[in-house]
Amino acid sequence: MLIGIVIGNVWATRKEEALNGLKFMVVQRVDMADGNTHESFVAVDCVGAGIGERVLVVTGSSARKALDNPQTPVDAAIVGILDEPKSE
Repeated sequence: MLIGIVIGNVWATRKEEALNGLKFMVVQRVDMADGNTHESFVAVDCVGAGIGERVLVVTGSSARKALDNPQTPVDAAIVGILDEPKSE
């Protein structure tokens, strides 16, 4: 799992049929150890996240399972909105 901040969204008028109805967000990965931001990527939003929110993201087969369809061509999915990340 990754922690990131939603920095934008993506609108696609033409896409794979299995992606219809899904909301795409641009997420920038955050390293909680030092607070630095890293690469950005597109993730399907499963929880209604908005721009500026800190989110929990799964990748790979876990992202497809989050959509309840292992055949969907998705590599990253937002599965949680973090209220306040804690570091120990």
